[in-house]
Amino acid sequence: MTPSNDPDTEVRNRLADAVAAEAVFDGWTRTALHTAAAGLQLPEGEATRLFPKGPIAVLAFVSERADLRTVADMEAAGVASMKIRERIRTAIRLRLERHGGEREAVRRGLSLLAFPFNAGEGLRLLYRTVDALWYAAGDTTTDFNFYTKRATLAGVYSATVLYWLNDRSEAAEATWGFLDRRIDDVMKFEKLKARIGNFTPAGGRPAAARR
Repeated sequence: MTPSNDPDTEVRNRLADAVAAEAVFDGWTRTALHTAAAGLQLPEGEATRLFPKGPIAVLAFVSERADLRTVADMEAAGVASMKIRERIRTAIRLRLERHGGEREAVRRGLSLLAFPFNAGEGLRLLYRTVDALWYAAGDTTTDFNFYTKRATLAGVYSATVLYWLNDRSEAAEATWGFLDRRIDDVMKFEKLKARIGNFTPAGGRPAAARR
């Protein structure tokens, strides 16, 4: 994200919003970037100066900005009183409902990230998003669970995004039902792991205590 004291913050935000709007029709392309810049009457070459790496940089900027806005919304909502499943549900719903943008722009963004030469950037953005969502949910783990939690959430989040892209139900209620089921599946799996970890063999100590 651009630091708040960066003099280009305001114009970069406006250009990113304009490109996202154009992406609905033209995809995340240089055509969309230049059309957006022209619409804002920016000087020639200004779009390239603000986003030297082109459309993929604009897409990354929009994604990272949405992550930060989601975290801010979660902090403002005071999620500490919620159960962990409700925190995660709220975080994903906020990320899609308030900061996801137009579905067609998201669809075209995923298409751009699907190209092999953009795969690394796609994984980086996905990791950043799930890390931000866990942060917003109050996660403070530093052990191996730090990584397993993010891998699990990446699967839930990615599946929910794909479902949301094709959901035509009123207020995306089908998507939130789908999300609830995915979270339920994860919670059941975590409970199963806990039971297996505490299983006591005949005449022995709990498996979690054995070395």
